[in-house]
This record gives sequence, structure tokens and C-alpha cells, in this order.
Amino acid sequence: MMKNMQNNFKEDVPNPAENGKKKEQAMTDTPLPQRGFLSRWMSGLVDMGLGEPLLRIGTNLLSIIAIGIVIALVQGFFRQMENPLSENSGQAPGPAESAGVDSIPAPGLNIPILDGISRSAQIHTNIPSRPREEISIYTVQDGDTVFGIAEKFGLEPETVLWGNYEVLLDDPHSLRPGQELNILPVNGVYWQWLGGLTFGSWAEFYGVTAADIIEFPGNNIDAKSIGDYENANIPVETWLIIPNGERDFVSWSAPLGVTRENPASARVLGAGACDPVNGGAVGYGYYVYPTNKHYLSGFDYSEKTNHYGIDLAGNEGEGVYAADAGVIVYAGWNDYGYGNMIMIDHGNGFQSLYAHLNALNVGCGQSVGQGEGIGAVGSTGRSSGPHLHFELMAGAKVNPWDYLPPP
Repeated sequence: MMKNMQNNFKEDVPNPAENGKKKEQAMTDTPLPQRGFLSRWMSGLVDMGLGEPLLRIGTNLLSIIAIGIVIALVQGFFRQMENPLSENSGQAPGPAESAGVDSIPAPGLNIPILDGISRSAQIHTNIPSRPREEISIYTVQDGDTVFGIAEKFGLEPETVLWGNYEVLLDDPHSLRPGQELNILPVNGVYWQWLGGLTFGSWAEFYGVTAADIIEFPGNNIDAKSIGDYENANIPVETWLIIPNGERDFVSWSAPLGVTRENPASARVLGAGACDPVNGGAVGYGYYVYPTNKHYLSGFDYSEKTNHYGIDLAGNEGEGVYAADAGVIVYAGWNDYGYGNMIMIDHGNGFQSLYAHLNALNVGCGQSVGQGEGIGAVGSTGRSSGPHLHFELMAGAKVNPWDYLPPP
């Protein structure tokens, strides 16, 4: 019985050697799968020694394709940037459904909605600039000067005066906030044609020709209706722009040659004129500052603006001093914008002038020494604030800075 059990056990336990032989036989009997055409073609090329060149060609081809894809993406990106208002690609085609709110145009605007290609908004608007041809009106602001207004409009300072004689009287001190000034479109003169002479000679007086005035667009003259330019048929009292014209300033300042021997020449200036004086102090020929402060507070010496003195800074009531020794030849009110004024004849061909004074401490015919107090800083006459208007004369008005010591 034991022997039978052993035999059965041997039959049930698999023999490894036999199993190996069975597996090998099974593998030999199973047919191998057939390779595809592309695989066999590639294997054939490799067997022919073309594998490495094909690899290089494939790599280069893939690189070219990748570069093409990148270029296409970049172009698409920049198209989107150039047209940010283009239709959203995520929206369905066709008009969007209304949300039930009627569109209401903004007040004062009538903007038609047009179908078409939208454009990017322009942040900056370029407005074409062209020269003016008409006169503009400017209201003087606090702190304005003739020089500042001229610079603002690209003009010469004398043009501001020459365009507004009836307001400024050729005196830059006449400028006041609130005044309305004519601003010419070009440098030149604005003057009224009053007749009495040929139009050609009138134009020549300002250094231009009749054609310069008649053909200037800002004057709105029909050249065909006026006949001969030299005897132009232009209505009397017509105001005309004289482009690039010039004229002499109308003098508003003190006359020259007011000496101790002949002070009567200043009688036209006002009540401060004096009688002739014999003798008296004579100056040294050099000058000291007539104020405590040695800098400007107003206009400088400028022939272009008809300002033949310097406006020295000073507070109301501060002292004013004789720039050199001499004799008082004018002391009192001036009718031409200087207000309270003093003139000193220095006896050596020079005279000095002190204007807009708040007080006078000297009188006619009095001799004064250099640096002696003669009055006080003020703002009388045509003045925009406390300062001393100071002039020097020697047969002609000279620039005081050329004779005063360094500040």
C-alpha cells in the first residue's frame, strides 16, 4: 500500500526538466508575428548603412517644423496686440442678445455706430499747428511783464507795446492785471490809418511797403477793390496790422538836459519843476547805489521796451540816497507816470532821476552830498509795487549798470 502511495505521489509532482522541454517545444511551435512594411524598410536602410544620415535628416526636419510653429504663434500674438478691440474669438458669431436695456447716447454726442474694422484707440492727438493770422486778446494776469507776455506768444517785447499804445502808452509800467491786450499774430505794429498822406508813404514810415500791409491776410483787405497800392482806397480810421513794421516809442520819460541853469525844460513834466540855480555841489563822477538793496524788483534797462532805467528793490518807506553830489532841479509830482520824482544835476554833464517816491526830503535848488538821504521808496504814479525807478542821463539816457559798482 505504501508503495502505491509513493507511486501516486511521483506521478502528481511535476518534473522540472520535463516542463522545460514542454515550454521550449511550445515556443518553437508558435509562429513569430510578421513585422510591418515601415519596420522592414527602416531595417533595410539600417542594414545598408543609412541609419545615421536618416537620423540627422529627421532631427533637422523636426527643428524646422518647431521653428515654423513658434513663428506662427508669435505672429498671431502680435496681431492680437495690434487689434485689441477685435471680436472675441470665444464668442459665438452673430449679434449679441440685448440684456433688455435701451442704449442712451451721451448728452451732446451724436456718434454713429458703424460696422467695419475696429482700430486701436490713439492716446495722443496730433493737432496741426499753423501760424495765426488774426489778433488775439490776452487778459493781463498778476505777475505778468511785457517780456513774459511776449515770450508766451513768441513775439518781441516791443511788439506788445506797439500793439497796445492806447492801453500802455509805450510805458511797460502801465501794465496792470485785468487789462485786455492785443496780441499780434506777427512782430510789428498795430496802428490806425488816418489818411492825410499817400498810403505808400505811410507804410514807408514803418519800414515796410504798401503791399506788405494790404496783402497780409490778417487785415482782410480785398486787394482788387483798393486800386493802386500807393494810393490805396482804404477807409480812414481803419486799424491795420503792419507786419514787421517798426516805429519810435512815444516818450513818456523825463526830458534830457535838465540842468541847474535851465531847469525850466522840465516844466512840462509837472509841478515839481524848479527855477534856475547858480552854483551848488558838483559830483565826483562815480556813483553809489541809491537804495539799500542792490538788485531788481521790476524792469531792467531795456531799449526794446522803452524802459531807460532800472527798478531797484525796496520796501515802502526805505531810504533813497543821492547817487552822487549835485543840485536838486526837480522835486515833486510828475504827470507822466513817475509819481513823486526827484532829479539831481551833478554839474559834470550827468543827471540822475529817482521816481515813484513815497516821500521827498529835499526841495528845489538844494545841494546834496553823495549818499545823502533824499526821499523814501514808494509806489506812486504808474507803478505795480514799491520800488525805485532810477535813471542816469548824459546827453542821452545811459544804462545805470555801466556806472554803478558791482552789487
